[in-house]
Amino acid sequence: MTTLQTHACRAAVALALAALLGACTHGPGQPGGHGVTLSGAQEVPANTSTASGSGNIRVAPDRGVSGGVRYTGMLATVAHIHEGAAGANGPVIVPLLKTGEGMFAVPPNTVLTPSQQASYQAGKLYVNVHSDTYPAGEIRAQLKP
Repeated sequence: MTTLQTHACRAAVALALAALLGACTHGPGQPGGHGVTLSGAQEVPANTSTASGSGNIRVAPDRGVSGGVRYTGMLATVAHIHEGAAGANGPVIVPLLKTGEGMFAVPPNTVLTPSQQASYQAGKLYVNVHSDTYPAGEIRAQLKP
């Protein structure tokens, strides 16, 4: 392979990855899912963390879940989707995968149970990112259908 072909191949791979990441992390108001903004103020109990996050979590009619979140200003340990109403904590239902520095994604082929789908439709799912400083969750956002 020539140097020119190698550079062209690398550029094509970079473009494909950028398109894939863009499809998984639409911002608020963009098509493809529900945009979220995560903050410490939304945690239960609320905290004064200056960390923040944003992302897009999509729940399809077949209950399939996709998307992810980006965060900044913290050293994250894990991230999850939980079942719980605003102002309440609840159990983990989807552990997210760390896909890079500052990013977590829903694992491929994740599907909600019918009960979890009903909770989502009722606004009773949330996503949060945990840290050693805030092991119960540093930043959070409620998911809305």
